[in-house]
Amino acid sequence: MSALERLAATIAARRGADPDESWTAKLLARGPEKAAEKFGEEAVEAIIAAVGGDRENLTAEAADVLYHLLVMLAARDVTLAEVLAELERREGVSGIAEKASRKK
Repeated sequence: MSALERLAATIAARRGADPDESWTAKLLARGPEKAAEKFGEEAVEAIIAAVGGDRENLTAEAADVLYHLLVMLAARDVTLAEVLAELERREGVSGIAEKASRKK
């Protein structure tokens, strides 16, 4: 099991935890919109670190982005396994072709 899979499992396990004792439980209790907002904040912080060339901070912010992405997914009952399956489905497909296939 990868670190990302262990993190996703921990997030799932914290769903029913006391929000006063678990940051994850607190985020999930505040709803999907708050989880999405926190993900967006962390993504912006990662962008700032990337643009600024701050490798160490980018690494830390990227970890925050991954954590908050998993919380946001959990808030909408989307599993890491579903996301990984979608990535596998796309594997070997040109990004340009894949994007074109989504146009309606």
